[in-house]
Amino acid sequence: MALIKKVLDKEPVIGEECFLAENATVIGNVSLGQKCSVWFNAVIRGDVNSIEIGDFVNIQDQVMIHCTYEKAATKIGNQVSIGHRAIIHGCEIQDHVLIGMGAIIMDGVVIEEGSIVAAGAVVLENTRIEKGSIYAGIPAKKVKSVSPELMQNEVQRIAEAYVTYSSWYK
Repeated sequence: MALIKKVLDKEPVIGEECFLAENATVIGNVSLGQKCSVWFNAVIRGDVNSIEIGDFVNIQDQVMIHCTYEKAATKIGNQVSIGHRAIIHGCEIQDHVLIGMGAIIMDGVVIEEGSIVAAGAVVLENTRIEKGSIYAGIPAKKVKSVSPELMQNEVQRIAEAYVTYSSWYK
């Protein structure tokens, strides 16, 4: 069973039909929407600010989601995929976004709807990623726009696949 821990009278709220791996950790002021999945060794730590996560979000193995005290909450929209070992910190990720494996998203970042952050990218503090963009590199820069085919064949496909994968564990 996942570690779900109350901190300072703030207790995580877990939506219906969510999958939390046995060694996932969800702490404090966290809300998870419907049909989310939190995979092995992932940590969502809402101890110093709030973390709000929408519906159909998959938080893959070893992801760390945190925020900054009195400065930067974390907000994640619907149908977002966060790849293995990514770090999400005090930022806003809008709907239909793919965060690649090992990416780092820092405080004050806003990733607009329908965007992709490539594996290993580092998105520096207060960056705004415009709707439908692909960002890659260190520091992350726009490399191109997301095509309709890429949106359907990657962003939506991965988000839908993780709903299926999580059903195997329930």
